[in-house]
Amino acid sequence: QVQLVESGGGLVQPGGSLRLSCAASGTIFSIGDMSWYRQGPGKQRELVATIGYSGRTNQADSVKGRFTISRDNAKNSMYLQMNSLKPEDTAVYYCNAIHVVVVEGKRYEFEYWGQGTQVTVSS
Repeated sequence: QVQLVESGGGLVQPGGSLRLSCAASGTIFSIGDMSWYRQGPGKQRELVATIGYSGRTNQADSVKGRFTISRDNAKNSMYLQMNSLKPEDTAVYYCNAIHVVVVEGKRYEFEYWGQGTQVTVSS
C-alpha cells in the first residue's frame, strides 16, 4: 500500500504564490508518473500537470507559465509551485501517483490518490 499526503494549501490573494507538496509513503517499489489534479466548486476534476520519473512534464494550458511541477525521486515527493494565482485557481488539489511493481518480470501499475488540499484565491 502507498499513502499520498498533500500539504501547502491555504488562502492567498490574487497574484500570490503557493507551493504544494505531495509525499508518498508505505511499501514503495517505484513511483512512475505523478500528477496534480484539481476540482473547483461545481466543476469536474481536471488534470493540472504531470511529471514522469525522468522529469518529463506536461501541463494544462490554463496553468502554463504560472505553475511549475517538480519531483524528488529520492524522497518520493512531488511539488507544485503556483505563481500569479487567480480566483479561478480556487479548488481542492489532489496528488496522484502510479506505483509500479515488477514481479517475476511482469509489470503492474497501481494508482493512488491523496486526500486533497484546499487552495483558495481571494481578496
